[in-house]
Amino acid sequence: MRAADGEDVRHLETFVTTRQGVEGFVEPRTAVSDVTLLLVAHDGEWTRRRVPSVKWAHEFANHHRVPSYDAAVVGVPQRMRDYNRRKKAGGI
Repeated sequence: MRAADGEDVRHLETFVTTRQGVEGFVEPRTAVSDVTLLLVAHDGEWTRRRVPSVKWAHEFANHHRVPSYDAAVVGVPQRMRDYNRRKKAGGI
């Protein structure tokens, strides 16, 4: 597994500052991946990066005034699935 690095943090910061209506979904460590932070914009566009910890992810979201949720509890938003469907169909 690859740990989070400064490039990951910069990518997340760029996403939250250049998109509207962003929400964060903190994904727990699994057997195959570290903790990740999934960011989803108002239109469903999304990005995911490894982060140092669950606590770090929620603090990052709070610092950037982005609501954050535990993905294992709430799942991912429908708008993300809709975005993926539009992208696959060539609509994006």
